[in-house]
Amino acid sequence: MQLYLIQELLIVLAAGLAAALVCRRLNVSILIGYLVVGVIIGKGVLGLVKDQHHEIAHFAEVGVFLLLFSIGLEFSIDDLKRLGRNFLIGGTIQMVVVAVPVFGTLVFFGSAWKSALLIGAAIAFSSTVLVFKTLSEFGQAQRPHGRRAIGILLFQDAALVPLLLMVPLLTGVSGDDATASAVGPEVLRLIAVSITFLIAIVCLRYLLAQYVVPAFASYRRSELVVLFTIVSIGTVTLAAYSVGLPPAVGAFAAGLIFNGNRWTHQIDALVLPFRETFAAVFFVALGLILEPSLFLTEPVLLLVVLPAVIALKAFAAAVALRLTGLPLRSAIGMAIGLGHVGEFAFVLVLIGQESGVITANDYQRVIAIAVGSLVVTPALIRFGISLIQGDSHDDEPAWSHNQDHPEPQAVVIGAGPIGRSVASQLETLGNDVCLVDLSPINLHPFAQEGFRTIAGDASRREILEEAGVPGAVLNVVCVPDDGTAVRVVKAIHTLQPSSKTIVRCRYQASLSKLRRAGAGEVVAEENEAAAAIMKRIAQIQ
Repeated sequence: MQLYLIQELLIVLAAGLAAALVCRRLNVSILIGYLVVGVIIGKGVLGLVKDQHHEIAHFAEVGVFLLLFSIGLEFSIDDLKRLGRNFLIGGTIQMVVVAVPVFGTLVFFGSAWKSALLIGAAIAFSSTVLVFKTLSEFGQAQRPHGRRAIGILLFQDAALVPLLLMVPLLTGVSGDDATASAVGPEVLRLIAVSITFLIAIVCLRYLLAQYVVPAFASYRRSELVVLFTIVSIGTVTLAAYSVGLPPAVGAFAAGLIFNGNRWTHQIDALVLPFRETFAAVFFVALGLILEPSLFLTEPVLLLVVLPAVIALKAFAAAVALRLTGLPLRSAIGMAIGLGHVGEFAFVLVLIGQESGVITANDYQRVIAIAVGSLVVTPALIRFGISLIQGDSHDDEPAWSHNQDHPEPQAVVIGAGPIGRSVASQLETLGNDVCLVDLSPINLHPFAQEGFRTIAGDASRREILEEAGVPGAVLNVVCVPDDGTAVRVVKAIHTLQPSSKTIVRCRYQASLSKLRRAGAGEVVAEENEAAAAIMKRIAQIQ
């Protein structure tokens, strides 16, 4: 590897780190930060990274593969069954109502039908990661509008695979006036290969769960799990490419193979650092290739097309959500949050551009529109949620893992090791416990055991109300950060000043802050650890 490539890759990673830190501080999506910082360090602005030989693109593709692998790993047939018509009706209507007008407009203005078809499909995607994270933070993921929005997003994730399969089919068709007879044999071959590949995935999934995972588990070595996972991703991806399928389909298939066994969560945790690192390279690299001058040379793109795309996507989502039975105001509010172009659009147009279906200029335009829509997305989602919260007709009960529970006697906030232990012991003592955490993954094991769980930011009033804090006998705050604990305790005290609140804090210096915030009892880890050590010393002596 040449020295200049190492230098440019290091600049990309350092820029991604800086962008992530700034976005965390500003409480905006890291994805937006990656794209913006890529534009800044690219040849269009500072010129720190030129990537003349397009070698960074190879690292970016690894990010795509790991991202698709993670989607396959988390893909749940049970979730799709539970979402029912919200998944099928909402997802289909939303994508069709976006893709058809975009396709027709592009063809009308002279684009090739293959390019227009792929761009129309790409524009239909919204960001699953961004929307789900924001809904969870606002405590809306389990509300009716949140469930329906998630159904639409899961449909888009599922639709990515047949759209990726469509790329080689479009590449194989010669000319815009190709006849149906020229397309037929290629379609049949693609269907046959896809079915065979699907059967192989089902077989490999069974063999992995029944034989391979137990064999590797006996070694109890995490590095073997990582190596085996990476080798498997590479092998399945290469196999897909060798039979004429897009490599991205192979990465997604590898995730499906590892899905649904006792390794699944462990693999997700072990592969996460690699995925996030290469995903950062991917999105920063997208910013590198974006030409900022495009907004000056083609101002119509920013002033007309971008608002038109956001409006079209919001309209399509509103129609889809309304057809699933959501009240009009809630449908409009949630649709505003879906009026952007998501990360899988980047994946689809990148593969289309590499295959020659999409021209370099059209690729630049799509990236510019997508980046522009993502920049305004956080503000749009917040505005949409504010409309929904004022909708008095949204009376459908929240999606709870156990809706027959009475008002909880105890609320435990923070599902880390300490919070999980406290919740289990309170439940053993006969208390009805509700567990609150930002991460649905942390809550999943308790939800499976029948606990009532709420995913969201506990410093928000609506989350505390949904958890039952106003009627709880005891509130236990076990978050790992003292600053967060202070905000949560203040919110609890504001909502219910007479509530009994016990707080765990890490540092003794935070004791006074937590008591002033309204905590009844504070357990400082420094004091408890020192007392425990002195007790052991006394026993030894």
